[in-house]
Amino acid sequence: MKTYQPISCSFYDELEARATTRQPCTLTYRLEPDTPPSTYQGIISDLFIKDKVEYLRLQEGFELRLDALVAVDDKELRNYC
Repeated sequence: MKTYQPISCSFYDELEARATTRQPCTLTYRLEPDTPPSTYQGIISDLFIKDKVEYLRLQEGFELRLDALVAVDDKELRNYC
């Protein structure tokens, strides 16, 4: 497994806002470099840390490392510092 790369605090705030308001969102993510991105829709129920790696969990139980995220809805991670 690759070394975790923390995401920007501003983007983390976007995720927290969606979790707080229970707003449905579309996650775009890439599990491996140089592969096409995948999408998943749901409501973020939790943001948590496990073994020094940040994750999100959707209500349905889907979990994703935050450094795999490409975008949430129309907000792209690369546009945040």
